[in-house]
Amino acid sequence: MATRGILSLRFNQDQGCFSCGTETGLLIYNADPLALKLRLDKEDVGSVCQVEMLHRTNLIAVVAGGATPKFAENTVLIWDNLKKKFILEFTFPALVLSVRLTRERLIVALRTKVYVYSFPDNPQKLMAIDTRPNPNGILEACPTSDHPLIVFPGHKSGSIQLVDLSLAQPGKSSAPITINAHQGDIHCIAINQEGSLVATASTKGTLIRVFDTLNKRLVIELRRGSDPATLYCINFSNDSAYLCASSDKGTVHIFALKDSSLNKRSSLAKVGLLGPYAESQWGLTNFTVPAECACICAFGPQSSVIAICIDGTFHKYVFTPEGGCNRQAYDEYLELGDDDEF
Repeated sequence: MATRGILSLRFNQDQGCFSCGTETGLLIYNADPLALKLRLDKEDVGSVCQVEMLHRTNLIAVVAGGATPKFAENTVLIWDNLKKKFILEFTFPALVLSVRLTRERLIVALRTKVYVYSFPDNPQKLMAIDTRPNPNGILEACPTSDHPLIVFPGHKSGSIQLVDLSLAQPGKSSAPITINAHQGDIHCIAINQEGSLVATASTKGTLIRVFDTLNKRLVIELRRGSDPATLYCINFSNDSAYLCASSDKGTVHIFALKDSSLNKRSSLAKVGLLGPYAESQWGLTNFTVPAECACICAFGPQSSVIAICIDGTFHKYVFTPEGGCNRQAYDEYLELGDDDEF
């Protein structure tokens, strides 16, 4: 639900910047230190429901939405911030639910289809993949060109599909890899920087499972909590040593991946009692943002996690391997003035 006119929040590929689509245009920020880098007003872009950066380049994908859209909501426009204008336009047969950019591809999710285009030079359609109904446009793309992988919900409930875009040539199809990740429908997906790991959560939101993308094996199962929750965001740290997740409980959980012994274990397991939670790994630590406030989370420098909330607040917490967690910074990012140096 939009708060203070915010319709979307998203980190860029290295988690160093975040974008904000609003009823009055779009905003782009440097995450740490927090600074406003770009503001495009309603006169330029109308109300915006999706923004996707291409790393820290001058190219930004924009999808209109909200109360006063300036463009059709089945169109992806590419803004060139050097030329200060839209330079490309991609129109689709239905509402665009999400868009992802890599240095060589543009990927778009509709309700029952995923499209892949070459990008940004000489754009042409490479693939159109039929999917199960995906009303939330769940889609992620690996940021590295070395492993150009995309992931989205598979045809079977609770499964995910992995497609290697290095095999994508115009007019050719490749068989996607399927992983049965959960019993319930997929609600949240994340890919690490190398494309070697994918994390998933279902609509139940109690468990996060991490899979190896090459052999499809479950690497680790992490328990967010025992009560159902809606997960808003999952992110790996850049070195894949940690994972963070935010939910509608207002809590951001931090898990250790490389040294999973740092994670808390169920007290039942310690006394030899088995049960549904005995084998689970609970978070290394967590922190809470304003109650039930939707937020996205990502890792900052030097063992920090940043949470960007839909109420316009910015939170930075520093954590330790021992499970300590303290707030280091708080701000209201909507109140910041422009800092044009990008």
